[in-house]
Amino acid sequence: MVSAEQIREHMEVRALDGAHVGTVDHMEGSSRIKLTRTDSPDGQHHLIPLDWVDHVDQHVHLSKPLEEVQIQWTVPN
Repeated sequence: MVSAEQIREHMEVRALDGAHVGTVDHMEGSSRIKLTRTDSPDGQHHLIPLDWVDHVDQHVHLSKPLEEVQIQWTVPN
């Protein structure tokens, strides 16, 4: 299981299919990753749950393909 402590600012987030999802802005609490808005297709921050993370090395690797991630991610209030 991946822990929030493994996730660092500016790490690249990659989807299951290898596509670039975004860049980590910071952890939002202990269960969600907030992505930078400057690296976003719509210019907004997006949140993805830590549960979607498959593993972490120099990148954050998700267990979902890009299309599914973009349908299910949320925008902070």
